[in-house]
This record gives sequence, structure tokens and C-alpha cells, in this order.
Amino acid sequence: MEKVLVITPVKNSIETTLDTAKAIAESDVQVKHIIFNDFSSEETKKELERNQEKLGYELVHLEDITDHPSPNYKLVLQISQKRALEYGLPLLVIESDVVVKRDTISKLLEYQREKENSALVGSVTVDERGDVNFPYLKFKNVKDPIISTKRSLSFCCTLFSEDFLKSYDFSGLDDAKDWYDTFISSKALEQGFENYVLMNAPVWHRPHGSRPWKQLKYKNPLKYYFLKYWKGLDKI
Repeated sequence: MEKVLVITPVKNSIETTLDTAKAIAESDVQVKHIIFNDFSSEETKKELERNQEKLGYELVHLEDITDHPSPNYKLVLQISQKRALEYGLPLLVIESDVVVKRDTISKLLEYQREKENSALVGSVTVDERGDVNFPYLKFKNVKDPIISTKRSLSFCCTLFSEDFLKSYDFSGLDDAKDWYDTFISSKALEQGFENYVLMNAPVWHRPHGSRPWKQLKYKNPLKYYFLKYWKGLDKI
């Protein structure tokens, strides 16, 4: 029986996406996995279709649903919340630049079951050497295996509890934003829930693998901030 609805928004970067999907398929818990293709290239679209049966995911092409340009994270979250509630399952976002371990999903589910008042439970992100990396550098010196935090969680690999999904309707998400990690983390706390990060269940993260232009933040920050503010990209 499927224990969780897993979603992966995708914008090109087919190599990392297939790594993500393969790792999810090899998890020690059965999941329902949906990949949302957010106006990727025709080559990426074909590769996603070609690997669908092999890796066992459902594929949704957002171009069949909306003509709104990418990114469409709000729409993905809204569809996913509706589906999760219909299935009676928690919702797990695993982004397409993340590789989970075989027991990552089961660890997230087990901890969330233990914490009845949890909204979000996330896995800390690490690089190929196992060192904590973006976006969880703020926790790099934490020694505790699990932490409750008032700080924003990233949706790199984050589990939403059923109770929180029932409590907050994603249809109210702000159209002016591209990403909702910070907003939803805060909304969960406002509603009396707690958010946790599992430092003992790390996932490999290749930052911005799904949106390579954002790597400019480190390589060419002037150009990154020009695109962010002048072009209105990457609104959080």
C-alpha cells in the first residue's frame, strides 16, 4: 500500500531528474510518485515519457493544464494538495536536484507519525562529501540528530503532514511569488504546528540543478541579482 504522495517539479535538467526518480523508486517504502513537467524542452519531455514505466512515476505535463509560463510551483502545490487529501496521504516534495537514500522516506514518515503536531519535516541537505550545504548552511554546526526550528525549511525534501494539508488551503497562495518555502514554513507556525529538520537523514543536493541560471548567485552575483530584481525572477 502506498504510504505517501511524492511530487517532483521538473524544469529540464533531465540527468538529475532521473537520478531523483530512480532513488525514489528504490525506496524501502511504497509511494505514489508524480513528476510535474513545467514546460521543459522537447528533449526532456521525451526522456521523461521514455522512463515513466521503468521508474514507475506518473507524469503530468503542465502545458496540458495551463498556459502560465514556468515556474508554476503554486499550481503544482495546489494540485498535489488536492490529490494527497483525496488519497488520504501525507505529501512529500522531493525536488529534481535531490537524491534520497533508501530509507529517507521511511525515516521522515516515522518521525512525523511520532510528532502529532508536526506540519513540515525536512531532511537536511548535504554535498557529495556529506557536508551540510545550501539551503541548510544555517544548520551546519548543529550537533543534534533532530531539531525543531522556527526558521524556514526548504522544500528540497520536505514532508507535509495530513493535518497541516487539511488546515491550510494552498489556493490562498500569493500569485506574486515563485516559491513558497518561506511563506508555508511561517504559515505552519502561525497555525500552531511545529516544523522539524532531520539532521540524521541527509539527502544529496546539487543546488539549483533544476534551474541552472540560479547558480549565477555564486558565480556571477551581479548578473543573478539583475535577473532577480530587474527581470522579477525567483520571487520568494
